[in-house]
Amino acid sequence: MSENLDKSNINEAGKSKSNDSEQGLEDAVESSEGALQKKIKSGSASTQGAQRPPSSPPRFVTVEELVETAKGVTNMALAHEIVVNGNFRIKPVELPEDSLEKRVKDIVHKAFWDCLSVQLSEDPPAYDHAIKLLGEIKETLLSFLLPGHTRLRNQIREVLDLDLIQQEAEHGALDISKLAEFIIGMMGTLCAPARDEEVNKLKDIKEIVPLFRAMFSVLGLMKVDMANFAVSSIRPHLMQQSVEYERKKFQELLEKQPNALDFVTQWLEEAAGDLADRTCGRALPAGGGAAGSGDAPVPVPVPVPDAAAVQDRAYLRLLRWDHLRRPFPETVLMDQARFQELQLQLEHLTILGAVLLVTFSVAAPGVSSQADFAEKLKMTVQILLTDMHLPSFHLEDALTAIGEKVCVEVSSRLSLCGFSPLTADQETALKGQIQAVASPDDPVRRIVGMFGGRQGAGLCPQVGWQAGPLKKSGRVLMGRSADE
Repeated sequence: MSENLDKSNINEAGKSKSNDSEQGLEDAVESSEGALQKKIKSGSASTQGAQRPPSSPPRFVTVEELVETAKGVTNMALAHEIVVNGNFRIKPVELPEDSLEKRVKDIVHKAFWDCLSVQLSEDPPAYDHAIKLLGEIKETLLSFLLPGHTRLRNQIREVLDLDLIQQEAEHGALDISKLAEFIIGMMGTLCAPARDEEVNKLKDIKEIVPLFRAMFSVLGLMKVDMANFAVSSIRPHLMQQSVEYERKKFQELLEKQPNALDFVTQWLEEAAGDLADRTCGRALPAGGGAAGSGDAPVPVPVPVPDAAAVQDRAYLRLLRWDHLRRPFPETVLMDQARFQELQLQLEHLTILGAVLLVTFSVAAPGVSSQADFAEKLKMTVQILLTDMHLPSFHLEDALTAIGEKVCVEVSSRLSLCGFSPLTADQETALKGQIQAVASPDDPVRRIVGMFGGRQGAGLCPQVGWQAGPLKKSGRVLMGRSADE
C-alpha cells in the first residue's frame, strides 16, 4: 500500500469488519444513548397514573443490578432501532441556543481555549495543553484506521510522537504549524468525501488556537461518519440475530424482575379474552335448546384461541390504544412512536373512507362511478384533513368544512352530467351524515374502520399493509417471535 493512499482504497478497505470501527461506534453513540433512554422513559411515563396488574412480589435489587439493567435496555433499544429503521443515522448533538446546557458548554469551552491562547502567548510559550491536544488528535486519527492500514498507522505514530514533541518543546524547537499541516493532510486522506470542504477550510486558518478548535470540530464530524459506517456494516448481522438477542434480553430482565412484563401479560390476556368471547358467541345456539323442550342446553366446547391468532389480535388492539391513560406493553415499548403514527394513519383513512362512502351513497350512480370525480373528491377531503395529527386540530370543524365543500363538488358534477343538483334537504342530510362521522360510534365510521373494540374483525387493506412490517420485524412477545 502506498503512503499516499487515496480515498477510494480506504473506502474499499472499510468494507471489512474491525474492532476499531466498532470502537468508533461505541464512542460516537454515547450521545445518542441519552436520547434513546428519554424515548423509553417517555413511553413509560404514562404508567404513573395507571394501576398495575397483579404481579409477583417485588424483589430488592442492588444499584449495580439497576445500572446493568439500564445499560442492557439501552443497548437493546439501539440495536432494535438499527434493525427496524433502515435510515437510522447517528447525528451530532446540537443543543438549543437558549438552553442552560448550551450556555455552560460555551462558557467552559471558551475558558479552555482562552487558557490555551494565554499559554501559547507566553515567552517562552508553554505547550502543556497543546501537547495534550495533539495526543487526543493522534488517538482519534488512529481510531479511524483499519487493521490493514499499517503504513498510515506507523506514519501517524512517527510524526505525532508525544515524547519527541515534548523534547522539542523543552528546547524551543517545536513547530506546531508543521504538525497541524500534517494533521490536516491526514484528515483529508481519512475523511469521507462529504467532509472535503470542511477539511479544506482548515488550510485557510493561520492562528493556532482557532485552528485547533476547528480541527476538533471536524474530527467530531468524522467520528460520526465512522460510527454510521460501522452501523451500516453491522446491520446485516444484527438483522440475523435481533430476535434471539431481544428474547434473551427480555428473559434476563424477567429473571431479575418477575413483574417486568406485567403489562405484556395483561395485553395478551385481553386479546385472548376478545377471541374467546367472539368464539363463544358464535358457538352457543341462539335459543339455547330445542324449541318447546325443557331440556337444558347442551354445552358447546369452546376451542382455545390459537397463539398466532392471539398475537394478531393483540397487535390490532395497539392500533386503538389509549396512550394517555394506559401503559404500553413493555416488549413493544420501543415501537410505541411507530404504532402511534400507524394509529393516526388508520384514523385518517377511516374518516376519509366514511366521508366518501356517505357522499357516494347520496350522489347518482353515474356520478359516483366516475374515477376522476372520486379522485378529486378524495384529494379535497385529504387536504382538509392534513393537520389531523396536530393537537390543535378539531375534527368537528374540519368535517363542517368538508361537508360544505363536498356539497358544492357533488352539485357541480351532477349539473355537469345532466342531473338535477342537490336540493336543500339533500344538502342538509349529507352535511349531517358527514358531521356524524366525528363520533367513534357512528355506524358508517365503524363499518369503514372494521375495528371497533370487541366487535371488530380486522383492518382495512391500507392499514394492514402499513402494519405488516412491524409484525414481520422480529417483534418478541413472551419469548415468542412474530415470525414463528
